[in-house]
Amino acid sequence: MTPAEDALARYDLAALDRRLRGTDGGEVDDSIPELAKADPSLFGVATVTSEGDIHSAGDSRVPFSLQSAVKPFVYALALMDRGDDVLEAVGTEPTGQAFDAIVFESETGRPPNAMVNAGALLTASLVNGSTADERFDRILSGLSQIAGRDLAVDADVAGSERLLGDRNRALGYLMRSAGTLHVEVDDAISVYARACSVLVDTEVLAMMGATLAFGGRNPATGVQALSRELVTETLSVMATCGMYDGSGRWLRRVGLPAKSGVSGGMVAAAPGRLGMGVYSPPLNEEGNSVRGVLASEQLSDELGLHVFG
Repeated sequence: MTPAEDALARYDLAALDRRLRGTDGGEVDDSIPELAKADPSLFGVATVTSEGDIHSAGDSRVPFSLQSAVKPFVYALALMDRGDDVLEAVGTEPTGQAFDAIVFESETGRPPNAMVNAGALLTASLVNGSTADERFDRILSGLSQIAGRDLAVDADVAGSERLLGDRNRALGYLMRSAGTLHVEVDDAISVYARACSVLVDTEVLAMMGATLAFGGRNPATGVQALSRELVTETLSVMATCGMYDGSGRWLRRVGLPAKSGVSGGMVAAAPGRLGMGVYSPPLNEEGNSVRGVLASEQLSDELGLHVFG
């Protein structure tokens, strides 16, 4: 066991849970009915080491849908399947705007990055598959390999995502008109909605973060789910764009590549050190979990995880 792993093994996540569980503030997302039903008191945190050891506290086994936390993994799978086609279709610049902002590069009509909805819709359409079902099956299989276990979809969440995704449809039609989206809008929405509705818990999310942290190798199964080159590309975009319009503050304060979702989940990777998952439904005004941000700040400080530290 390395000194870093020894420090992690001795770190009292239960004490962190006790300190933060009563934190007030934030609102549960109500963009679809299933998300609005979430218990605001839930809070789970988990870390995973290079040996696949899971340390967790709180509500770490409560399932929730990935939502936007799926975006870096879909981006990585699209890069695996289509390589430079993805880099040509989607930019890598942060926006400083909300995740569902209707904003594209003025010169190209491309989405600015793969961590906003427009970019994720496009990258989900670029994974291998000749139909929407085949593309989603590819995504679900890839996510399961990254997680080290078979994952499933919350059908109710997926149905609501499709029915209530008017803004995503608007983004899709704009990309179709610009010639950047090459599948039917409804097909793109179907794949993306199901990807966002994949169920995980905090421990699974931490394992997915650990696969990124350790060069694409799942530390529990030993499977090389992603190449190191793909992981470098993915972590770079997560670091600059993963926390919506709070990404700059996040990188300064926490210093880790990360991605949040409106269900309250958050995945982070400390390269060569650990993967981290946090879940707590109340969100701040930027769409990031209030307790998740606080937990990440404290873990980064107390374990010395900041990449520039």
